Amino acid sequence: MMHSIFKLWQQRIGYGIADLSCNLVWQLISLYLMYFYTDVMELPAYYVGIMFLVTRLVDGVADVLMGLIIDNTSTRWGRCRPWLLIGAIPFGILCVLVFYVPDFGTTGKLIYAFVTYLCLSFIYTIVNIPFSAMLPFLTADSLERTTLSSVRILLGSLGSTIVAVATLPLVATLGNGNQNHGFLYTAIIFGGIATFFLIVSFKNVEEKISITQDKMTLTRAWQGLKNNTPWKVFAFNIFLMWGAFFLQTGTLVYFFNYYVQSTELTAIIAGVSTFVPLLGTLTVPFLANRLKKRHIYLFASTINLVGMGIMMLSGINHLGLIIGAVILSIGAGQRLAIYFSMQADPVDYGVWKTGINTAGILTSINGFLGKVAMAGAGAITGFLLSSGGYIANAEQVTSALFAIKLCYLYLPAILIIASMVWIGKFYKLDDIYASICAELDAKRLNESE
Repeated sequence: MMHSIFKLWQQRIGYGIADLSCNLVWQLISLYLMYFYTDVMELPAYYVGIMFLVTRLVDGVADVLMGLIIDNTSTRWGRCRPWLLIGAIPFGILCVLVFYVPDFGTTGKLIYAFVTYLCLSFIYTIVNIPFSAMLPFLTADSLERTTLSSVRILLGSLGSTIVAVATLPLVATLGNGNQNHGFLYTAIIFGGIATFFLIVSFKNVEEKISITQDKMTLTRAWQGLKNNTPWKVFAFNIFLMWGAFFLQTGTLVYFFNYYVQSTELTAIIAGVSTFVPLLGTLTVPFLANRLKKRHIYLFASTINLVGMGIMMLSGINHLGLIIGAVILSIGAGQRLAIYFSMQADPVDYGVWKTGINTAGILTSINGFLGKVAMAGAGAITGFLLSSGGYIANAEQVTSALFAIKLCYLYLPAILIIASMVWIGKFYKLDDIYASICAELDAKRLNESE
């Protein structure tokens, strides 16, 4: 009994620690890369926005190709697990290169930033798409998937929290007042830890669900996805949910540095936005035993909106902003945990409907759509900052301050409301999922006899 519990938690921790690794780098990019490019590398915000748009769209195509590769991978370690090992070392190295400031002119720096960020995005795809696609192969149990997703979010949020809380102090301490050096040395630390934990994850997860099927092609993938209505609903929601998330995380530093004018509060809120979601995540397995997944999503989104509303009403009042950020983050943690659990369910629907397992291609397209949302958020941020008259390291005019607040609070709130309406009206898989699982389990049992 103790051995089985140990193995169960070895799998859960092994799965979750890969997200910790990814988030050490992902959060560094989400929170600080825009700021690093505009205020440290001193690149124009408008061109940075264009670069984000182009880079993420190009990288999104790689996500789809990676999905095909996963669905055609067959090794003794499974379909997804080997890629954690393959991408571990390049992932850490490129994290460092992205935060290096070369001694070039503006054009040279733009080219360097574009190439290194694109390469990091490619390696992130090689690691993260297989990791995200792995869940349906780890277990067929819906509640265990929710537990795995919750552990993933807990450890992923731990990685995000470390980055949010430690980055600026590390930059100041390691750089001794030089942000160029500070960001570089900080990236070396986070990149090294990320590489180590990806290798640890590879050694501690096991793909227990083995599926044999014909070679996956784009035509076959389309056959498996074209009638997968739950996935289509889920996929469109990615634009809404992640668009809101990326707008907010990408402008957090600007909002508190320039609008609130408190660098101390920047670090506090960054820590709140990454640590407090853990508290929300802890409630999701409890809620999953009592509510349908879409209802948990709507409940979490409501809490998230309440927090945003408090922050809107607080102006620059520090206590009000902290309270709002705490409430917002609890809802965000709940929503993220149930999102990753929901992501695996349309895979089962597709197998039930067509007999084709599209775990890799489905996850990769979801990743592509997420990067489109990220690209759009980056481009919108760059455009609005530029059109508002933003000038790095200077006192901002009223129009620039409004653009910052628009990106940090108002636009994310609008997108979350739209997301709630969409999921509440169109996501119906919860109603038939139990019967689908029963049919699939019976089929697997018959095939094994």
